[in-house]
Amino acid sequence: MISPDYCTMMARYNRWQNRCIVQAAETLDPAARRKGRGAFWGSISGTLSHLLWGDLIWMSRFDGGPRPLARQADSAEAFADWEDWRRERQATDARILGWAGKITQTELEGDLFWHSGSIGRAVSRPMALCVVHFFNHQTHHRGQVHALLTAAGARTEDTDLFLMPDEADWM
Repeated sequence: MISPDYCTMMARYNRWQNRCIVQAAETLDPAARRKGRGAFWGSISGTLSHLLWGDLIWMSRFDGGPRPLARQADSAEAFADWEDWRRERQATDARILGWAGKITQTELEGDLFWHSGSIGRAVSRPMALCVVHFFNHQTHHRGQVHALLTAAGARTEDTDLFLMPDEADWM
C-alpha cells in the first residue's frame, strides 16, 4: 500500500505546509486567529490546535513517545498560546520527520495496537492504514485552515504536493 519513502515525502510535505500556514497566520492579529469562523474546531487557532493534538496522539501510537494531556473534545484549546503552539508544532514536525526516516516496510505491513480514549476500547488496525489516515488528517485540517486564512484576508501559499520545494530551498 505505502512505503517508507511515502512516509518521508509526506512528513516533508507536512513540515513545509505547516511553515506556510504559520507565515500566513502570523499576518493576522491574535484576535483574528481566535475568532470563531464556523469551522468544526471553531477558529484558525482552534483548528491548528486540534491538528497538533491529532499529530501528537498518532505519534504517541507510532513511536511510543508522549501523548497530549488534553482529551480530543478539548483539543481546540489544548495549545491556546500561539508561541507555545509554534514551538510544539516545530518540535512535532521534527519528531514526525525522525519517525518517518526510521519506519520500515515490515512495520508498515504489520498492525498497530492501541487503546482509544475516544471510543474507550482497544483497537487494532493495519499500520499502513493508520499512517495514511495520519497524513490525510493533516491535509484535511490544513485545507480548512487555508480556507479560513484566505477568508480572513491572509495571503496563503501553494498547497500542491508536486510544487513542494527541495528541502534546501526552505530550510
